[in-house]
Amino acid sequence: QVQLVESGGGLVQPGGSLRLSCAASGFTLDYYAIGWFRQAPGKEREGISCLSSSDGSTYYADSVKGRFTISRDNAKNTVYLQMNSLKPEDTAVYYCAADRRAVFRVQAMCVERPRYGRYDYWGQGTQVTVSS
Repeated sequence: QVQLVESGGGLVQPGGSLRLSCAASGFTLDYYAIGWFRQAPGKEREGISCLSSSDGSTYYADSVKGRFTISRDNAKNTVYLQMNSLKPEDTAVYYCAADRRAVFRVQAMCVERPRYGRYDYWGQGTQVTVSS
């Protein structure tokens, strides 16, 4: 079955850390751009970090720059999002997506919302709640 599966979400206190995983099955992430997106209640989905598996280029939204790190484990066919110094405003459902057409356009993958519906694969999402 071809799919992306996110995991690693949960409840964490402000200032804490979480690592999200996005595991691909049924296809390899080679030659794909992979992105992390989030959607808080009542807000639009936003791209927060995207990675090209071809050239390693990355993009981070200003809201997470310096706190979040995207990485990839080729052997596990998995992409991670390390989230440090978490804030209550990071509370959202986090999704990963993969798209071959964006492999050299990672910033566009993250920021061009009209394209979101056309990405090849989306995961089901994992909830992150930052609260004391």
